[in-house]
Amino acid sequence: MEDNLHVENGENLVIDWRSKEFLKETAKWTKFLAILGFIGIGLMVLGSLVMLFAPSSLMSNGDFPFGGKIFMMLLYLAFAVLYYFPISYLYQFSENTKKAIENNDNNAIRDAFEFLKSHYKFMGILTIILLSYYAIMSFSALTGARPAPMINKELTNRFNTQ
Repeated sequence: MEDNLHVENGENLVIDWRSKEFLKETAKWTKFLAILGFIGIGLMVLGSLVMLFAPSSLMSNGDFPFGGKIFMMLLYLAFAVLYYFPISYLYQFSENTKKAIENNDNNAIRDAFEFLKSHYKFMGILTIILLSYYAIMSFSALTGARPAPMINKELTNRFNTQ
């Protein structure tokens, strides 16, 4: 049993029963991973609230801008927001793939692959950004460059001990 899916340039794409089974299984696993991702996002938001209401003595380090508590809360929230998009794309891929297979829906499979493309594009851009950051930090470490707050703290300590 084969299904022909119409492709815009006039060609047909044939998805046989084995390919459908592979897509169905992939949809199940991506849904599982997306649900775990949403749970992780919930834990990050919960962690940000814990950071906000943590005792002040735990976050009294003067190295954090805006005070440690608010900085850590905002950092956790920023990562939760950043993490939401690829997880949402993965979940939408799963749902649309399931719908496409059950209903032989060309639009749903197209939407599913568009969400999968968006997921990998987001992850690729994020990987490039992180690798660039790591390269800059490695270069800084090798050349002995340090962030300004550390230098200011060191200078303050030198003048206070004299």
